[in-house]
Amino acid sequence: MIRHSLIVSLGLLAWASVSAQTPSQWKIHDMERPRPREVQPAPVVQQPPPSDAIVLFDGTDLDEWVSARGDAPGWAVRDGFMEAVPGKGAIETKRSFGDVQLHIEFAMPDPPEGVGQGRGNSGVKLMRRYEVQVLDSYKDHTYADGQAGAIYGQSPPLVNASLPPGEWQSFDIFFRRPRFAPDGSLVKAARITVLHNGVLIQDNHELWGPTQWLQYRDWGAHEDRLPLSLQDHANPVRFRNIWLRELEETTPLGPPEPPAYEVTHMAPEVLDRYVGRYEGIEGSRVGFELAREGDRIYLKGGGRMLDIVTTSPEEFRMRWADARLEFTLGADGVPTKMEFYVGRSRFPTAKAR
Repeated sequence: MIRHSLIVSLGLLAWASVSAQTPSQWKIHDMERPRPREVQPAPVVQQPPPSDAIVLFDGTDLDEWVSARGDAPGWAVRDGFMEAVPGKGAIETKRSFGDVQLHIEFAMPDPPEGVGQGRGNSGVKLMRRYEVQVLDSYKDHTYADGQAGAIYGQSPPLVNASLPPGEWQSFDIFFRRPRFAPDGSLVKAARITVLHNGVLIQDNHELWGPTQWLQYRDWGAHEDRLPLSLQDHANPVRFRNIWLRELEETTPLGPPEPPAYEVTHMAPEVLDRYVGRYEGIEGSRVGFELAREGDRIYLKGGGRMLDIVTTSPEEFRMRWADARLEFTLGADGVPTKMEFYVGRSRFPTAKAR
């Protein structure tokens, strides 16, 4: 009966996999998928967390953790590390998080036991559903999207930066959660960047959806903050020095709106009074040149024509930047001096004759 249930379950999973087109040219867990080349990283040196970090494990206790069932975690703590106890189940943080920078260190069982997915298997699951694979991939191989540092079932690491069993390794994970509209539709997919032992292995990877064994899962709306979890996969993997920083929400980037300056329109013949070369004075070696095209005036610099707004005869402003030009005018209305201000810098100049 157990065997029959397993066959039915696997059959349903296989049907689900083929019924939804994955965004990859490879099948999930495809053994034909090329495996990343190996690189030799530097040994991991344990460093203290930054001042704004939330320390999730400092080597002394599991006060920040519960079991996935919600009761006391059954993992062992000794000698400054925690160790997964086979059969005790996954553990997760008591607190919930969204966008994070996560640092976590781990060590594979030594001597190693098993091969492939049975060798030093665990996983870091962000928001309980987006897994960065923990595995002993040192001189051992499995499917590319399931080796150490893979976004499980989706994205193999760029390289295999694994260290030998027993040596401490590290992940630095930068995670941006998915964004959902009020109706539950996806607005923006989750993204993950991962360093493995200081080596870039996931470069702002955009997830397809939650990670899953044997199956492609599309997005499903969920809370903005959920716990971080560590997987129990029946291997005594060790962890230490776990901390994270909550990242501020980001806003879409785009060109700035030009400030709504009150423009003083000047005739071309008036603008011509400002045109010319301005040489640095008062110890300043920086010079500028103003040029006119039609009824517009520009600051020439770096091979570009920088747009200027004429706000008054004594002051012009940059259209796109927080910078201004202040003029000293002669009796004839022709500038004799210009001071260029940007940030806290002042560049005094005199008009060349």
